[in-house]
Amino acid sequence: MSNDSKKIVMIGNFEVSYCTENDFAWSYEQLGFEVVKMQEQKARTEDILKACKGAKLVHYVHTHGWKTPGLYTMEQLFKEIRKLNVPIISVHLDYWRGLEREKDVGTHPFWKTDYVFTADGGSNDWYRAKGINHFYLKAGVVAKACRQGTVQDRFKHDVIFVGSKGYHKEWAYRPKLINWLEEAYGDRFALYGGDGKGVVREDDLNDLYASAKVVVGDTLCLNFDHPDYFSDRLFETTGRGGFLIFPYIKGIEDCFKLEEEIVTYKFNDFDGSPIGLKSKIDYYVKHDLEREKIRFAGFQRTSKDHTYTNRIKQMLIIITEQEM
Repeated sequence: MSNDSKKIVMIGNFEVSYCTENDFAWSYEQLGFEVVKMQEQKARTEDILKACKGAKLVHYVHTHGWKTPGLYTMEQLFKEIRKLNVPIISVHLDYWRGLEREKDVGTHPFWKTDYVFTADGGSNDWYRAKGINHFYLKAGVVAKACRQGTVQDRFKHDVIFVGSKGYHKEWAYRPKLINWLEEAYGDRFALYGGDGKGVVREDDLNDLYASAKVVVGDTLCLNFDHPDYFSDRLFETTGRGGFLIFPYIKGIEDCFKLEEEIVTYKFNDFDGSPIGLKSKIDYYVKHDLEREKIRFAGFQRTSKDHTYTNRIKQMLIIITEQEM
């Protein structure tokens, strides 16, 4: 990627303010790029091709079930874009390997771009064996969301979980964890999500994290031994100022100083261990100064190293090295 163009063409759904497409678009702009947003289902492929002339790269984010209209199929469009010597990338924060959705891997143009970035670093070789030019890109948080919220009485809880109780059927750990939290903490615990107190987003989410003492995290980790995959809640929570207790997954120590910037616990170790989840929750609920020190250190780490601005810089380095 040798051109010095400042134009990035993005294909995706920009109609939701809190979506990843808009987070990446804003982050590109903070790095000095002009972002041309091509709305999926509405922008025609021939118009997308015109926009790609003189671009630095094309960033494709696909919405499942949506189709882009026009003269070309998406794969035909990719061929035409490549004639312009513009690299095409796709980025996703989700996990596929070992889930029912695995059957979709490689079947859609999303997987056939020049560079496929996902947050699953533990499956890089698996993707490559399928002919996908895969690279590991951790999830993150948009830098403008990295601010400490305002304490609100309505959000004051000792312990919270943010996210749906119902999740991938292959990950029964999530409802098990939430059921345990509800039983162990009763009305001191609150679940925020579609099957809890309701979905909380944007500024309200920062205020929620500022008001709750302890946030318990979760991420899909099949067999409890899959390394280098963390959902964006790891960075969303810390970046928005929450005190996070998160399950230990190999590779997380490359992101944070454990027990100094976040607190971890062993999967399934709920209340049977002096260092189990309950012991850690109970300790930090009571020790405000220690909790605040770790919370703020995690906030600073994420704000400095784990924003989408950081991730874009990493992507550009990878693409430049590959194109040389």
